[in-house]
Amino acid sequence: MTALASTEDFPATAQATYLNTASVALMFSGAQVAIDEWNRQVAERGTVFFDEVAEQEVFDPLHDAFARLVSATPNDIAVASSATEQLATIAWAVMPPAGTRVLTTGIVFPTTIYPFARVARHTGAEVVFVPGEDGYVEAEQLLEAIDDSTSVVCLSHVEFGSGQLYDLAAFAEKCHEHGALLVVDATQSAGAIEIDAPGSGVDVLITGGYKWLCGPFGASVMYVAPHLQKTLEPGLIGFRSNKDIWKLDVDYQDYPDSAHRFEFSTMAYGNAIGLAAAVDHLASIGVETIAAHNLALADRLLAGLDELGANVVSPRNAEERTSIVSARMPGIESAEVVKHLGAANIVVSPRRDLFRFSIHLYNSSDDIDVALESLRSLR
Repeated sequence: MTALASTEDFPATAQATYLNTASVALMFSGAQVAIDEWNRQVAERGTVFFDEVAEQEVFDPLHDAFARLVSATPNDIAVASSATEQLATIAWAVMPPAGTRVLTTGIVFPTTIYPFARVARHTGAEVVFVPGEDGYVEAEQLLEAIDDSTSVVCLSHVEFGSGQLYDLAAFAEKCHEHGALLVVDATQSAGAIEIDAPGSGVDVLITGGYKWLCGPFGASVMYVAPHLQKTLEPGLIGFRSNKDIWKLDVDYQDYPDSAHRFEFSTMAYGNAIGLAAAVDHLASIGVETIAAHNLALADRLLAGLDELGANVVSPRNAEERTSIVSARMPGIESAEVVKHLGAANIVVSPRRDLFRFSIHLYNSSDDIDVALESLRSLR
């Protein structure tokens, strides 16, 4: 299988075998061009280039691009500098009450739950972790833990350790049966897995831009379901939080009746423009096409790892698998495996006591074969 992207779009693929998107993706070259051009124009022309109207509308391209990617509308989308910021503003907006539970997994990426844990300490809510092993949690056990005392389920769409994928619609349905909100961190899924945010029933879905969206650090996006757009008061606010961001009156506080109420601050705006370019590029290929490509390469990798006797911990069933593949090599420390691959210019990540491959659109079957051959020589 050939890559879905050229070396012109992702120049680093000509220099290394890069199988590490779940850590940091290679950035789409068009995103870098857009960022550099915006920064150059601001540096050279200031507000002659970036005036009040331009700043008012600066997020529009990313609103439009991400809305198309997740089958939403631009009014459902908010932009910020990081997924952590957006998780924090939602956590403080929701403020799960004392006596309720915030439910998550014991294997979730820590930042996904930290903001809710902080707010829970303030309100007296309880954070409950459903335990897992080797980056995997039984989805049925997690669903069964949702009850009438649950106020929020904070879930990573794809677990960073094993690549386990959750059925968002099933969790949204169970949450809403019990009056709970479903808040989803899609940083390990958006751009690699098809997402219908409104159709799935999620209440909030957040993703950073620098992983599977192939964008820069310093930009993130959030989907907020329409039923929350007029009722949730943002936890973080600033001059951009208002309908008229340029009124600049200390007595004026009028949130938009849309997800845009969660946009509160200036930021490195060029990063949002760059992320919009990256999302548009992925959409032009099609996330369905990207997902099929990635899984086919993951199949090739899994077959090779099985042949080498590796202990793969990532799910293999169609409902839960992704192109994140984590494993151990019996008798060899995973850190040594990562070091060995790195010496051959093959980039993967150590995660806990595992080594983790993460395959994306710029990878090819040659990349998989090179990695397997290097592992074979280590054995």
